[in-house]
Amino acid sequence: SFCSCSHGAGRVMSRNQARKQFTVEDHRKATEGIECRKDKDVIDETPMAYKDIDAVMEAQKELVEVVHTLKQIVCVKG
Repeated sequence: SFCSCSHGAGRVMSRNQARKQFTVEDHRKATEGIECRKDKDVIDETPMAYKDIDAVMEAQKELVEVVHTLKQIVCVKG
């Protein structure tokens, strides 16, 4: 692994697919408690468009040692 691992969860769907599948209300619910834009122009960044981070970390458990888990509190886009 050359002393490296995933730096994020990665997408589970394309930006276009996320825009078609999710509504502004879906995005608002998914980002409750997170300071971020909650409008139609950022639906492609909704958390549901990304892989489950716990599953990603489980898949690389032989490569990494989790020493701390961060929780998102803000997102800046656009």
